[in-house]
Amino acid sequence: MIEERLLETAQRLAERLTPGDLDATLAQITTAAVEVLPQVELSSITVHRSDGTLATVAPTNDLLLEIDGAQYQLREGPCYEAATDQRSVVSSDLASDPRFPRYGAAAAERGVRSQIGVRLFDSPKSRGALNLYSTDVGAFDDVESVSALFAHQAGQAIAYAQEIGNLAEAVRTRTTIGQAVGIVMERYKLNDQRAFAFLQRMSSHRNTKLRVIAQEIVDALTNGPPKP
Repeated sequence: MIEERLLETAQRLAERLTPGDLDATLAQITTAAVEVLPQVELSSITVHRSDGTLATVAPTNDLLLEIDGAQYQLREGPCYEAATDQRSVVSSDLASDPRFPRYGAAAAERGVRSQIGVRLFDSPKSRGALNLYSTDVGAFDDVESVSALFAHQAGQAIAYAQEIGNLAEAVRTRTTIGQAVGIVMERYKLNDQRAFAFLQRMSSHRNTKLRVIAQEIVDALTNGPPKP
């Protein structure tokens, strides 16, 4: 039964998640969690930044801004622990869970009775956890393996989105440097190698990244030639 669920979840997730920018991917993940995972009614992602602050992104309902915020403030709850310490945390009855006495009561008051927090990604600048919520007690007694598979696949989608974002930035940088080389070639009647060396000297002399120098030259196209 579990194996069938895993296979079905993997197939439905593959159909649901498509490549996109990071914000779009995060929104796809929480929306897909509600659509694909059994008994999941609400979903969000917690981001734990390198400065220690926590934030909720891509919530499927604004109620989760309050629910997640309570966990951050109280420093307890599945999403808080999954984002800061544990890999996976399941609570099938928040109101009676001894691990979360304050948050459990607050969540139950708002109708949230079961919750899973599972780590999505780790990076030098941040950690992320997927938060899954249900209004039913015992909703997540037997779906931990399914949610772990979902989180793994979603984490891959996030990594892909980040890679695409980095690639897009590299392409933009390369294009800008190429434009700056062309401007220098035209203005100073240099070939491409000497024009690029000109930019490198400017970068070294000013102790400024080459891409910044290039952007300045492109932006100042109508304001006269740059000074070495």
